[in-house]
Amino acid sequence: MTVTTPAAGPGTTRIDTWTANPVLDVVIPVYNEETDLEPCIRRLHAHLTATLPYRFRITVADNASTDTTLQVAERLAREFAEVEVHHLDLKGRGRALNAVWSTSDAPVVAYMDVDLSTDLAALAPLVAPLISGHSDVAIGSRLARGARVVRGPKREFISRCYNLILRGALAAKFSDAQCGFKAIRSDVARQLLPLVEDTGWFFDTELLVLAERAGLRIHEVPVDWVDDPNSSVDIIATATADLKGVARMLRAFTKGTLPISDLRAQLGRHPIGVSAPGVPPRLATQLVRFAAIGVGSTLAYLVLFLLLRLGMGAQLANFLALGLTAVANTAANRRFTFGVRGAKGAGRHQFEGLIVFGLGLVLTSGSLALLTGLTAPGLALELTVLVLANLAATVLRFVLLRGWVFHPRRQS
Repeated sequence: MTVTTPAAGPGTTRIDTWTANPVLDVVIPVYNEETDLEPCIRRLHAHLTATLPYRFRITVADNASTDTTLQVAERLAREFAEVEVHHLDLKGRGRALNAVWSTSDAPVVAYMDVDLSTDLAALAPLVAPLISGHSDVAIGSRLARGARVVRGPKREFISRCYNLILRGALAAKFSDAQCGFKAIRSDVARQLLPLVEDTGWFFDTELLVLAERAGLRIHEVPVDWVDDPNSSVDIIATATADLKGVARMLRAFTKGTLPISDLRAQLGRHPIGVSAPGVPPRLATQLVRFAAIGVGSTLAYLVLFLLLRLGMGAQLANFLALGLTAVANTAANRRFTFGVRGAKGAGRHQFEGLIVFGLGLVLTSGSLALLTGLTAPGLALELTVLVLANLAATVLRFVLLRGWVFHPRRQS
């Protein structure tokens, strides 16, 4: 077996921790937290001092507080050399994180909630894969296996429902979008942050979805988390804003207004380049995706055939239905099954896909011709024969698409 090492890109190189500058910048966004801020900073500072073998910074991001939060933060900054204060005139957790992360000189930036609901023992595992270059983004997860969580049934239900919505609407694969315990490499953040529109609580979700779509690796750390019963977060208002954010991102992806392809080209991790004799790369993944596209194509074909069959003969209806679904099938397999992106070679792929379609047409049309030559079939028997013939044509199509049309050597 041979392994080809891909060229290093943003987020993949190890970070030098032997430096005079802070390696980690932990942001604490606050709004009117004059009571909780000081114990939070003292506890966090003591933990970082005792556990981290490199320099760090704690940045208090004050979101236009109207109480004495800013004065408390400035007093702590005078006491601890590692504490700094960033004041904003407008509210919004996302706005605060964007402002501080965009200007930080630390190679890794993180944030956590002021109530420190997440056990700080998870901080080192959160940051380590970013420093090593193994991952680009790291999140604490209350829903991952191994997490230990204490909170009421209402918040548990809302959290799980929200993550189910993300999986269904935005195809998100991460398990917990809203846990206030995250970190990201600064070289990656600088590419993603200009595209994040939300300035409030949906900021986390939007950043994670963009990172995932861009092909970045998101590392999840199971955390111990205890709900703060005195939290000032308005659950209903936050949930409403999150759902609006999901709808906005869904529209953007549907219209293609986000430069996901460019992000993937700039930031996405390249294929690992494993080549083992007799073992084709990603065969299992390709089979699953091809099968899913095939099921959709078959259903679309049957619907078209039934509609067209009402006004024309079976052969012509079969030809038109198969032709229309073949074009869509080739385009979908090109993009999702075999990972070929961009306009280059698209014309050739569709032409060769039509050749594959022609072979499938011969198979299905031949089956129909043989059927009508032997008997006078009804519509149900016609459909049964066509489904079986299409299954055989599907196997032939996969073999030809993988071994000929989209073969890696032909793409290069």
